[in-house]
Amino acid sequence: QVQLVESGGGLVQPGGSLRLSCAASGVIFSINAMGWYRQAPGNQRELVALITSGGRINYADSVKGRFTISRDNAKKTVYLQMNSVKPEDTAVYYCKGDIGRWDRRDYWGQGTQVTVSS
Repeated sequence: QVQLVESGGGLVQPGGSLRLSCAASGVIFSINAMGWYRQAPGNQRELVALITSGGRINYADSVKGRFTISRDNAKKTVYLQMNSVKPEDTAVYYCKGDIGRWDRRDYWGQGTQVTVSS
């Protein structure tokens, strides 16, 4: 069925940059909104950024001006460009896609670890 696979996570220094990717595969008829979420130890999973099929974007206040979400519909891929990262950005980052097949539902990736540390 549908798979969403994140990549690009890893260790980065404070103030550095990282680019996350999430590619969808399988039998997919449409991809609507796609988003990035994150969860740090002891914290709730929170929305980082969301982009609709029409290109409308929402960011969490904590990442505005630092992160940029984008998508490539031909590649069925959503990206998160992370600039000026801070230690508090450390978390597992998950992508979510609102995907249509013979039905329409949310699909989640397995997550990728981002660690911001010196």
